Amino acid sequence: MLLYNLKIKRPRCTLLYMYRSRPKDKLDDHVLRFLSSMQHDQSILYYDILGSEAHSIMLHEMGHLTSGELKKILSALEDAKKNPDRIETEGYEDIHEALEAFVIKRAGMDAGGKMHTARSRNDQVVLDIRMKIRDDINEICTALASLIEGLVEKAKETKQAAMPMYTHLQQAQIGTFSHFLLSYAYALMRDMERLYLVYQRVNQSPLGACAIGGSSISIDRKRTAVLLGFDSIVRNSIDATSSRDAFLEYAATLAILTSTLGRIAEDFIIWSTSEFGYIELADRYSSTSSAMPQKKNPDPLELTRAKAAIVASNLVSMLGIVKALPSGYSRDLQDVKPPLLGASAITLDTIRVIDGAARSLKVNKEKMCRAASTSYAIALDIAEQLVMKNKMPFRAAHKIVGALVNRAASMDNLPLAKLQLSDVTSVLKTQKAGVSIKPDEMMKIIKEMTPEKSLQVRKSTGSPNLQEQQEMIESLSQGVSNYKVGIQKRTKMVQGSFDNLNRIVRKYLQQS
Repeated sequence: MLLYNLKIKRPRCTLLYMYRSRPKDKLDDHVLRFLSSMQHDQSILYYDILGSEAHSIMLHEMGHLTSGELKKILSALEDAKKNPDRIETEGYEDIHEALEAFVIKRAGMDAGGKMHTARSRNDQVVLDIRMKIRDDINEICTALASLIEGLVEKAKETKQAAMPMYTHLQQAQIGTFSHFLLSYAYALMRDMERLYLVYQRVNQSPLGACAIGGSSISIDRKRTAVLLGFDSIVRNSIDATSSRDAFLEYAATLAILTSTLGRIAEDFIIWSTSEFGYIELADRYSSTSSAMPQKKNPDPLELTRAKAAIVASNLVSMLGIVKALPSGYSRDLQDVKPPLLGASAITLDTIRVIDGAARSLKVNKEKMCRAASTSYAIALDIAEQLVMKNKMPFRAAHKIVGALVNRAASMDNLPLAKLQLSDVTSVLKTQKAGVSIKPDEMMKIIKEMTPEKSLQVRKSTGSPNLQEQQEMIESLSQGVSNYKVGIQKRTKMVQGSFDNLNRIVRKYLQQS
């Protein structure tokens, strides 16, 4: 969405402090700077203009503005939309005051001074933020859909790329790179679902709630909601102006999402090291060292971990601000905006970095396979074969295989398949009576249990079995496709409302 660059300009009019009706003295300069949110308002100026246009049209339709007055107001607002640098900002507390002063200067007090009728900054600012976050959600969901699709596409290429899977960063079982990617795709789909649901709570209009208790002037809140593309209104006027739970929920969703991105980044970082060498990041997603010429550093991924921490801290800041506030609007809520909008921007950037890194990385299938073939990650599969083929209690099988691994590890980490019959015989003799398997049978099970066989025999739902992977790929592909349709529908609905608003604005501007 359009983002304006506001330039601080010294005002050349007499509308400074126009909200100060009771106080006679002007604000202290330091206090004015302390109160000002201008540096964060550029991201909501566009929405402030749209909200003002919709509100003014509604006021005209309700009989509070003449056609001539409306035309003057809309003309000034369109000028602000096309030439935001003309808005004088120095000396004003926020963009709402600066925009109203701009309109009054161009439309005159008789017309422009009526624009704020039946409206307060309290409902105005939360309207702007809801509209901004609504667009952010759609943009983040679109980027997230691309990331999920990228992971699924890479998974299709690596369904048979056997590798060790890890718990406690220790080799655990045999898996595939595809299975690993799909695990994160599912986590990200849950993030998509959370974003999709929070949109419903964000997409409600607070406009018309006024300062806290509504207005005695007849207005139509549902009309402005329709003009601005909202699904409904926030019914209670106190709730509409002072509640920020939808923003907290949104920020919490972003914190969960970026924590997942941080985990993806960490795995990529570890697996791209020389010690693992499972993957190689593309040059365009790597940095270098100022001193060491051989270095290829995963700096974008490292920053992804840091960004996840920043988004989480932004959420904590927001929670701290709203905690124990009294009912009704308090100026504390102004400081919810920077961490909220910051979390949005950081999340979008981070998704795009991970998407590009995942799509462009090279997978070293041979090295993964060698690691799987020489690891003890097939130990559980061997134990389960003893359970199935020899009807052995799992705990007994667990102890036998554990003893075999211990013997192999003591022989310079020898792979289990390289053990001699004498080694197996010796281990079995140390087990308690009742072990009903012969050494040669044990040897056969061990040698047959290759990484490929391991993946074949594990057929439980959600396992890295080839058929299971294919079903997961199809399920994820269909799921993300469905979400994309919904995102596009929502985006078109909002844009359609804006287009309709623009048509109405042009109609009034063209009237003589």
